[in-house]
Formats: sequence, structure tokens, C-alpha cells
Amino acid sequence: MAGEDVENSGGRAKRNSNRINNSSGVGYVASSTYMTEDTENQWTSWLVPMFVVANVAVFVMVMYFNNCPNRSRTRPVVGKCVGRCLGRFSFQPLRENPLFGPSSSTYIFLSPFKNECLDFLIVLQKLGALQWSKVVVNHQAWRLLTCIWLHAGVIHLLANMLSLVFIGIRLEQQFGFVRVGILYLLSGFGGSVLSTLFIRNSISVGASGALFGLLGAMLSELITNWNIYTNKASALLTLLVIIATNFAIGILPHIDNFAHIGGFLTGFLLGFMLLPLPQLGWQCRNVLVRTGLKSKYKPYQYVLWVASVVLLVAGFGLALVALFRGEDGNEHCSWCHYLSCVPTSRWGCDRNN
Repeated sequence: MAGEDVENSGGRAKRNSNRINNSSGVGYVASSTYMTEDTENQWTSWLVPMFVVANVAVFVMVMYFNNCPNRSRTRPVVGKCVGRCLGRFSFQPLRENPLFGPSSSTYIFLSPFKNECLDFLIVLQKLGALQWSKVVVNHQAWRLLTCIWLHAGVIHLLANMLSLVFIGIRLEQQFGFVRVGILYLLSGFGGSVLSTLFIRNSISVGASGALFGLLGAMLSELITNWNIYTNKASALLTLLVIIATNFAIGILPHIDNFAHIGGFLTGFLLGFMLLPLPQLGWQCRNVLVRTGLKSKYKPYQYVLWVASVVLLVAGFGLALVALFRGEDGNEHCSWCHYLSCVPTSRWGCDRNN
């Protein structure tokens, strides 16, 4: 997933924007252009680059602990380690993990739905991967956040980091590091909560929930700042196509679409709260008097803000209560498992993944 935001902080101007989307190791491109004048200074982006560095550093640490050459001597491995010249940083055999990463038995993307392949006591699980039993039974709630810093392989990492750069840097330039940081972390947390409610038998890693949150915030930002945009229909249609395509890819096996959905919904609501821009013509109290504007924001922006606060607090509250009671979301929604995997003649789906 990748894209760019378009507003500057003054609320009077817009700039060109190309929105590109990529999620969970699957990439595609779509773009739209909507222009207005460019007048305001931008923030300097430093938080998003730090997020990228942190994700890469964590992946290097994961590969250090994975130590494929040593693992191949202590347990059966199908094939030889890839990149053996890297020593303990070499990757698992491609038959086990085609994403060039650690053991495939430690994350949802490649974990087959076979009990003999589920080995939760290694690498990613130890370092904070999301697992229902660890969160609910062992009360390790910190995994709801640590899992978004772990990745299944180089391909998975590169796809998510490129997406984060394309989306996050533009958003941070326009809205500042505080709002983007809140969006990223809370969206990742929201994706983890929904994933844990519906997935019990696999563990999940990746920043896709947080990235979907940024994508959801882009949509709500477009809606709440609707009057500032030019080419509104084109911008909205492009964004909706990107969102629909990403969610369609998410129904393939071994992809945690519940994390995508939870992250997207969280980011969508947060966008109404954090990203509204002032009315055109409003900059300071003097301009407010001269232009006759009675409020910095339009009435519908206040309504959306209040509604989003209520929905977000209620949603998180209900979800967390259900989660720590050990409730299974699939028992309350018999069809929801189709949101993460749709069985076909070529593959099946485990309802609890």
C-alpha cells in the first residue's frame, strides 16, 4: 500500500498528489491528481524515517536470533539456507519461506493449516508476534503493539516500508509527526485487537494494520476536507478503488485481513478527529472577522469529529472487553471468517486460521 496526502496545514491550499497502494507483500499502483495553489510551509518528516529504521533494525535482530545454519543442524529443514554467505543472518529455505525471512512456522502468512507445522516457540513468537493464547491466557497485551514491528521476510518488509514511505512522509509533511504517530500506532493496535478476536490458531506479524489505518485516514481526510479539493470525484474514486483492491487481496489465504480491517476502521475514525482543515479563508482572528466566518471549521466537521470520538471509544471498549473475556468473534459472526479467507477449489480456509 502506498499513497500521498494533499493538504497543507493552513487549509487554504492543495498540492498535486499521487496515491499508490501496496499491502502485505502485494503491490499495485493507482493515481489521481487534484490541484490547487501551494502556499504553506510543510513540516519536516523525521518520524516516518525513524519508523522505517526501527522496522529494519527489528528484522535484522529477528534474523540474528533465527540463525538458519544452526537451526538446520538441530531440526529437519527442507532445503538449504538461502544466502549462506550471510552466516547466521541467512534466510530459511525458499520452500519453507519464499519471502526470504525466518522460519515460516512463526507467522500467519505462510503457516499451513496443519498442526505439525505450528511451532510457536521460536523467534517471532518470542520477540512479540501476535498470538491469541499469549494475549488472552498469558495476559501479554504488549503483543498488540510489538507485532506491528515484526515482518515475515525481506519481501514483506520492503513492501510495507515502501508503502509507509509513500503514505507516511506526505502525511507527516502536511499534518505533523504527532498526528501521524498517533494514527500509525493506534491503527496498528486496532488491527491487532480485531485480529486477535477472530484468529486463534496462528500468529501474525506485520505493519499492514497500521498502514491500512493511514489509508483509512486518507479517506476520512478527503471527506472532512471535501470543500478544499478540486477534482473531488476523481480523488474519491481513485482512493475507493485502491481500498477495494487491497481488501480483495486480503481474502486470499495466509493473509491477516482482520488486521487490515481493524486498522482501516481505526484510521478512518481517527482521520475525522485529527485531520480536519480550517475553512478556506480562515487563518487567524483578523481574517475571521474580515471574511465574516463564524467558525474555524464547518458544522459538519464538528459533527464528524464527535461521532468519530463516540464510535472509536465505544468500539475499542467493546472489543477489548470481549478480547480479555476470551470471547471468539467467529461465534458472534458466523460469516465473518470470509472477510479474511474465501475458500475455493484450489485452497481451503480454517475458520480460526
